[in-house]
Amino acid sequence: MNVVNLEIPEIKLIKPKRFNDDRGFFQQTYQQHQYQDAGIQPVFVQDNWSRSSKGVLRGLHYQLRNPQAKLVSVIQGQVFDVAVDIRKGSPTFGKWAGVELSAEEGDQLYIPAGFAHGFYVLSEHVDFMYKCSCFYAPGDEYEIKWDDPAIGIEWPECGIKPIVSGKDSTAPCLKDVPKCNLPVFR
Repeated sequence: MNVVNLEIPEIKLIKPKRFNDDRGFFQQTYQQHQYQDAGIQPVFVQDNWSRSSKGVLRGLHYQLRNPQAKLVSVIQGQVFDVAVDIRKGSPTFGKWAGVELSAEEGDQLYIPAGFAHGFYVLSEHVDFMYKCSCFYAPGDEYEIKWDDPAIGIEWPECGIKPIVSGKDSTAPCLKDVPKCNLPVFR
């Protein structure tokens, strides 16, 4: 597998080897030792699968007391996936990195704990899979406004109003999040 550091070096684009032949393809989606050798240390304890339609935007989400590192991939369709550094004291605080992920390419994105995460669906439908390093904890979920102008995420198709949940539509901008509700850079 090939690992590429993005603009924020802790965020990694992973390009697993894919073996194609006339029957289809084979790709190993996770092998703990290989990922640890690439600097991805968390032990993943939960897998999640979401299905969304074109134009849906999910995020930007994070957990504070139970922070989750994530390894995300697309098994059907295509998304624009984004991570925002929200760690107080980080040299890249408020910066974002984003990539297109598709089932056709098979790439993955590693997002460390301490980052807010979101994605926008580019295809008619998407099946989105992600491994998490900590269990989902109801009551410990936080949001940041997906179109916070200070962050300035360059979402594709920005002329189209995305479909967002109620909680995502009322999420605060990063500057309005109480400092006690942000992770600390270590």
